Amino acid sequence: MAIPKHIAIVMDGNGRWAQARGEPRTAGHRAGIEPVRMCIRECAERGVEALTLFAFSSENWRRPETEVTTLMSLFVEMLDREVEELHAKAVRLRIIGNRQRLSVRLQQRIAAAELRTVGNTGLRLQVAVSYGGRWDIVEAARAIARECASGALRADEIDEDMLGERMQLAGLPDPDLFIRTGGEVRVSNFLLWNIAYAELHFSDVLWPDFQVNELEAALGDFDRRQRRFGAVQTQGTPGRRT
Repeated sequence: MAIPKHIAIVMDGNGRWAQARGEPRTAGHRAGIEPVRMCIRECAERGVEALTLFAFSSENWRRPETEVTTLMSLFVEMLDREVEELHAKAVRLRIIGNRQRLSVRLQQRIAAAELRTVGNTGLRLQVAVSYGGRWDIVEAARAIARECASGALRADEIDEDMLGERMQLAGLPDPDLFIRTGGEVRVSNFLLWNIAYAELHFSDVLWPDFQVNELEAALGDFDRRQRRFGAVQTQGTPGRRT
């Protein structure tokens, strides 16, 4: 079976899972921790190089204050509790997104967790917090604009690789498999630049119920895809197994 180098997941459905059980939405976020652990474990064991999880979007700041506060506390709790296990499994953790919107306390926990795992050579785990794909592109464009204004760069030198090197996933292969749970069929402003040629897999399962068999279904779907990148397979370009 072909294994993707990089899997990106929109973990959707926590709130609806909780509401269906008569529980507060925050209960769904806590229940969603176990599928995160499962995905990290399975990706590491199957030889996936990178896993990027969409935990909190730039638009999620519009949610009720109590839910946002609980989510931020949950991030701190998870960082404190999970980082040693990630380190033991050689996972390198990186948080992507607009950190300036996060509390000083959470920024400190993020920095400590990243520092703890920075030398690890196993699965590269990115968690997107306060992240938006359009924000990512704008920040990269601003970085290039500053270089042009300083004279360090000419406009005619700008190309796709240069822009990509200034985005949040710089240094990683682009996701080749994009998974979204929860039954919605959209990308929701996630990694807009990087998923240009990703294979898209949409699952009706709500995130807290996402188990190994669902991940295997997504991997099987990926294995069956013809990946031609705009060409045709008879041209000798990368095909189904790239």
